[in-house]
Amino acid sequence: MSDNQTLYAAFAGHLNAALDALEAAGTLPGGLKRSAITVEPPRDASHGDLSTNAAMVLSKPAGLKPRDLAEALVAELSKLDSVTSAEIAGPGFINLRLSAAAWLAELRAIAALGADYGRSTVGGGTTVNIEYVSANPTGPMHMGHCRGAVVGDALATLLEYAGHKVIKEYYVNDAGAQVQVLARSAHVRYREALGEDVGAIPEGLYPGDYLVPVGQQLAAEFGDKYAKAPESEWLTLFREKAVAAMLVMIKQDLGLLGIHHDLFSSEAELQASGKPDEAEAWLRSKGLVYDGVLEAPKGKTPEDWEPVELPLFKSTQFGDDQDRPIKKSDGTWTYFGADLAYHFQKAQTADALVDIWGADHAGTVKRIKAAVAAMTGADGEPTPFEIKLVQMVQLLRDGEPVKMSKRSGNFVTLAEVVTEVGKDVVRFTMLTRKPEAQMDFDFAKVVEASKDNPVFYVQYANARVHSTLRKGAGEGFAPGSDHLETLGEEELELVKLAAQFPRIVEAAAAAREPHRIAFFLGDMAAAFHGYWNLGNDRVEKRFINAEDGNLTSARLFLAAQIGQIVRNGLALLGVEAVEEM
Repeated sequence: MSDNQTLYAAFAGHLNAALDALEAAGTLPGGLKRSAITVEPPRDASHGDLSTNAAMVLSKPAGLKPRDLAEALVAELSKLDSVTSAEIAGPGFINLRLSAAAWLAELRAIAALGADYGRSTVGGGTTVNIEYVSANPTGPMHMGHCRGAVVGDALATLLEYAGHKVIKEYYVNDAGAQVQVLARSAHVRYREALGEDVGAIPEGLYPGDYLVPVGQQLAAEFGDKYAKAPESEWLTLFREKAVAAMLVMIKQDLGLLGIHHDLFSSEAELQASGKPDEAEAWLRSKGLVYDGVLEAPKGKTPEDWEPVELPLFKSTQFGDDQDRPIKKSDGTWTYFGADLAYHFQKAQTADALVDIWGADHAGTVKRIKAAVAAMTGADGEPTPFEIKLVQMVQLLRDGEPVKMSKRSGNFVTLAEVVTEVGKDVVRFTMLTRKPEAQMDFDFAKVVEASKDNPVFYVQYANARVHSTLRKGAGEGFAPGSDHLETLGEEELELVKLAAQFPRIVEAAAAAREPHRIAFFLGDMAAAFHGYWNLGNDRVEKRFINAEDGNLTSARLFLAAQIGQIVRNGLALLGVEAVEEM
């Protein structure tokens, strides 16, 4: 194992070398695809330290029985000094047991690589565009946006750590009816700022207090010029001014969570530059857009349904259940029509696309995937494109739903939540469940100091490590790697879990699932606290043993590396690793 190669990667290399040897000997034919081969811990720890499916994957294309190939591989792998046993299980899985020296070498590797332990080159420098949040620019961020914001941001950090280049993008929906409503709402606040008694905010407009300063800015800039003017004279201007003000607010709100996008792309600019027209022309040239009439929606009768000829995209050709209009009957673009042009634009500068959407957009997934497949796959393989759906978060206080915010008018703002419980609590909590699962965010529970609170439990593991190191230093002991052989099997179990971090990073990046890092940190914290608690009943298991300096030094070294793993994982999630609690 080289100085900078972690254990699982090294054994993947050993396995490839064994397969190369079998090819050279004529046991295996050359050129077999190895991409589906894995090296991972067996599901049952009693079966060994590592397991590989290589014989199962390659036996059929090689024309061999799985166990026959497994026996040949076992013979090769058994030659490794670090392998103490290699056994065949079931139909052809291979389970390996490693020497203590192999695990202790990995513990030293964690110390040597530090913050880079787990960093990978598996991404190969390919560029991934991640579009996330993309909330309508009509008000402050609310908790409905929070989960997708955190998932997208953590995914961006994870992919960079795994060797990708990442573009973090926000799509500004500033061309639809909602920003016209925003402009009208700002005009009411503008008149109010000029001294007019506007009364209650009219139904259908945005009632939140956040538009009061926008109205004041407009009054300061324009005086009463537009107070009595017809809407046609101020609507576009007020829309642009209000959207700009909202984007400043949105960026500030996201900044509270440590989220900063690389790119804010405007839908209005996209349309003004003619990108949707270009996309339509291109699709027509490929026979993928035609003028047709949609079937009446379910529940509509011929009497109340007026068929209209519209330009339709052949999304059924790509797995959708019906063709989709890209323009409305008035000639303006449908959201889908503009969206497909936007995705085509994104694909020009990226090798892969990822969208983080709210689960309420699930119905549009098929059609946009179809469009991207059509527009990027004309000359070969389409650009890989994934959509991650994120469920809403229910806010609770002591089990009861949280009341709405006056500032926003009809929702709880992100800023209010972050101000109350802190950035780290919000970020980590959002990643403690799979994004497609429903989530309750109870203000009382997310800040309680107990093992039932995953945020506290993981943070406490790092704080406990630093407390132990400080106590050791106070008694004259320092972490050291000279006597790691004094560590026993229970300590090695911690090393074995910590050593999984690099493969967890690669698997989480490949699956586009940053919550796997949070899950792993929960397991790591539980294992560390579990070992710590042994010392409560068994004095010989305490990290600091005044009568055995060598063992104490080795255990402090182990603790320091567990802390390093926790810090590396928290950094991927954008969460600070506190040293005292």
